[in-house]
Amino acid sequence: MTGTLVLAGTPIGDVADAPPRLAAELGAAEVIAAEDTRRLRRLTQALGVHTTGRVVSYFEGNEAARTPELVEALAGGARVLLVTDAGMPSVSDPGYRLVAAAVERGIKVTAVPGPSAVLTALAVSGLPVDRFCFEGFLPRKAGERLARLREVAGERRTLVYFEAPHRLDDTLAAMAEALGADRRAAVCRELTKTYEEVRRGPLKELAAWAAEGVRGEITIVVEGAPETGPEELDEAELVRRVRIREDAGERRKEAIAAVAAETGLPKRAVFDAVVAAKNAAQQGSP
Repeated sequence: MTGTLVLAGTPIGDVADAPPRLAAELGAAEVIAAEDTRRLRRLTQALGVHTTGRVVSYFEGNEAARTPELVEALAGGARVLLVTDAGMPSVSDPGYRLVAAAVERGIKVTAVPGPSAVLTALAVSGLPVDRFCFEGFLPRKAGERLARLREVAGERRTLVYFEAPHRLDDTLAAMAEALGADRRAAVCRELTKTYEEVRRGPLKELAAWAAEGVRGEITIVVEGAPETGPEELDEAELVRRVRIREDAGERRKEAIAAVAAETGLPKRAVFDAVVAAKNAAQQGSP
């Protein structure tokens, strides 16, 4: 008999949000893999739980090396509980590698549902919640961050991101540039904690606010692109937009696809405009 891998959601702020089953699983687990063992200790103390299982660290730095060890424990019949600092394991936190390895070995994987910063922020944002997509953390480098945002400029679903407080102003400024300065958004800070704050407004206003400095855990919710028809743009404007992206380092194929997405036009229409401009330039040269 193989064991069971239990992914346990932990409070994102207020420890009172911990589900009752979390305490039971912490007490029963034979192995507890924790992103931060010190935080685990504080959590068990707050919940009044006495753990009897072996506690090991499982974080980004040792995830690859420790996964085989945990899989072997599972294969041997152990009940392994995985917890991260806050929220659900594997969602922008360690866990995916272990889940994938357990599934490959035919080991049962289950979960203790718990608080989610993604859903909590989405619910309080005041933005549409019927369709949304979670984009996690954006790249740290400015160019890569802007390119990633341009990829979703035409996305009509509400977008949810995580971000570090010291990068928030740069990220919001990049969002205003790529998605539109007047696109509505909400910055959710310290959710469920003492200094919880939800700041709502256009991206340009939120970027100006964040420039003064913001602290705490951050989740950003951004309104999707408006559901309008394709922009009525002449070929010269399409070519100009493609060239801007090429000058920023994008390959032509990627630039054409991005312009098509942000304008709502078929990629073929943008491609034909670029080819026509190229032919016209060649015919005009001596």
